[in-house]
Amino acid sequence: MSPPGPADAPGEPYPVRPPGSPAVLKVLVTGGFGVGKTTAIGAVSEIEPVSTEEYLTHPSAATDSLDGVEAKHRTTVAFDFGRISFDEPVPIELMLFGTPGQDRFMDLWDDLARGAVGIVVLADTRRLESSFDAVSFCERTRLPFVVAVNEFDHAHRYPLAAIRQAFALVSHVPVVTCDARDGTSVAAVLIHLVDHALSLFSASSPSTCLDSR
Repeated sequence: MSPPGPADAPGEPYPVRPPGSPAVLKVLVTGGFGVGKTTAIGAVSEIEPVSTEEYLTHPSAATDSLDGVEAKHRTTVAFDFGRISFDEPVPIELMLFGTPGQDRFMDLWDDLARGAVGIVVLADTRRLESSFDAVSFCERTRLPFVVAVNEFDHAHRYPLAAIRQAFALVSHVPVVTCDARDGTSVAAVLIHLVDHALSLFSASSPSTCLDSR
């Protein structure tokens, strides 16, 4: 038998991230059908986003309502993926995973959420109910999340307090607005999420932080 290698050595410590290298965090982007998940990831990603979109078919009309999104012709059937890096306040890389919006693919959400530091729930004020299941999912997973209202052209602008009430959110869950087509706007939502997650983690474990000390 060959001697154990480094990976087999008893008591071998886990690798430590070198000082100054970015922390890599996984973020889930979810929400109802047609709320802008693929668009948001594509707008903010610094790499060519990976998408699994397919054309909508006539048989899907029985389960996928296009009310309010009549111009939508494609939908995500597995997940979207993108990446964005931030240098401040500490270097981080966010790996963005977008869920499929169709109800038939909700079984994938648990797998996609595994290992995530938090969740962005996108919402469309024309069809808020399409994101109710996404909020319920976040509450069930108990992961930190923010609700981001994607302000579609010509959609009614509701006060954020009304959005909070419609989703029956607890007071500490952030509710923000965004334009999923604008990378800067989407990046601001992601920063809100990371700040929110850090505040919750710090409250539960004062020693939790992103640096390598």
